[in-house]
Amino acid sequence: MQPEHSARITIHVGQCGGRPCIRGMRIRVQDVLDLLGSGAGYDEILDDYPSLEREDILASIEYAARQTGHAIPLSA
Repeated sequence: MQPEHSARITIHVGQCGGRPCIRGMRIRVQDVLDLLGSGAGYDEILDDYPSLEREDILASIEYAARQTGHAIPLSA
């Protein structure tokens, strides 16, 4: 993960159930991904969430991509 992106993703036990959030805010990575998945564009997301920056969206996507790269052991 690019250093400028990794610094944007924070995880705190007492915040949002310990789920990854954007820069310590109560906006979860999952919220950003759900918006993108429902067809919202970057500009629409940034208009709806003025505290977000374009780099936050990119960091969310990169974080999710890294999570899907983990091998999952399957039982026989």
